[in-house]
Amino acid sequence: MNTTPKQFIDEDKSLACVHCGLCLSSCPTYLETGNENDSPRGRIYLMRALQNGQLPLDDISVRHIDLCLGCRACEAACPSCVKYGELLEHTRDHVERNYSRGWFQTFLRRVAIEQIFPFPWRLKLGLLPGRIAKMLKVGWLLPGFARDALDLIPDRISGGTLPETSTASGEPRGRVGFIEGCVMRVMFADTNRASVRLLNEAGWEVLTPPTQECCGALYAHSGQLEKARECARRNIAVFEDLNLNTIIINAAGCGSTLKDYGTLLENDVKWAKRAKAFSTKVKDLTEHLDASRYSPHSSDMKVTYHDACHLAHPQGITTEPRTLVKTVAGENFIELPESDVCCGSAGSYNLTEPEMAARLQQRKIDNIISTGADVVVTSNPGCLLQIQSGLKKAGAKVRVIHIADFLATEISATPSD
Repeated sequence: MNTTPKQFIDEDKSLACVHCGLCLSSCPTYLETGNENDSPRGRIYLMRALQNGQLPLDDISVRHIDLCLGCRACEAACPSCVKYGELLEHTRDHVERNYSRGWFQTFLRRVAIEQIFPFPWRLKLGLLPGRIAKMLKVGWLLPGFARDALDLIPDRISGGTLPETSTASGEPRGRVGFIEGCVMRVMFADTNRASVRLLNEAGWEVLTPPTQECCGALYAHSGQLEKARECARRNIAVFEDLNLNTIIINAAGCGSTLKDYGTLLENDVKWAKRAKAFSTKVKDLTEHLDASRYSPHSSDMKVTYHDACHLAHPQGITTEPRTLVKTVAGENFIELPESDVCCGSAGSYNLTEPEMAARLQQRKIDNIISTGADVVVTSNPGCLLQIQSGLKKAGAKVRVIHIADFLATEISATPSD
């Protein structure tokens, strides 16, 4: 009988971690628990021990893997360039294939999240009972986890799809593709419209193919890699037909996965080259906008900026959005303490791990309030929902807004001479 443990992570990539500890101060869960098993290097030890058969795949080992946010802040801090996010996703894929969860977590992950969130029409329908409960103010009748989930639903939801083609204003500069996203399309359609308007005003014709699907981020982060690959193949095929040089995304979590299609499909002979070509075209909205088109707002409104994890860490984009916000806010910009520490949203983490998510939410809200800011700007729907919920709980009169809405509504874009 073959007793060789299944190899689910690349051993060489795991050995790149030299356990120096420079990642510890960047890891949100380690900052909260102080437990080495809840640190990046500790979790890599666990991954290797699971793979080598030295540790059983049981409730304790899985607990430490589950508690990871997948924010990848450790990657930005790592001098050895350890591909922690890739190791984590492959470990979670192994966990989901070989570990039996309790009925509640199984239902929450496999049904309530994975069968609803990636499908806009299902998500819209799924939100309806929660919106009614909020309107009738009967949330107090629900159990604690349900009340926490209800708090995440915004008071105002803007829905709708974008036109397939949006014409450039002024002198045209070319064409770009746009990815609507799932949560963005259902809850933040106005933000999508603002994003397209900003691109149009900058001279770009925007193509938004209606046949695009979920980017696969939710599947990839939760250990359903084959489902993520299926999403990648479908989106690659859709955008290949448009013959574009640039594809824009305004959601940090989606952008990170879209840029990782090359890695996700690297072992697929038919799709590897096409996936790499697609990923090189993807840009976050803030990478594509020119800050010189904007000028300081005359308002005395104080503004701060929260770095969405998957924009700041795996994509390494911190300067561009901050420059845009600073350009508009001028002297009223205030740097946020621990701006790149996760707010606790992390995709669906605030649903599957509500206790730790609440601790990180409180940490983020305390830092926001300490700035005295009137507005906090960010670039990911999960962050918007998590921070908005936390501010409301705290009774803070601080507004949270997506950077596209901030640029489109707080100031007017001014074409360069």
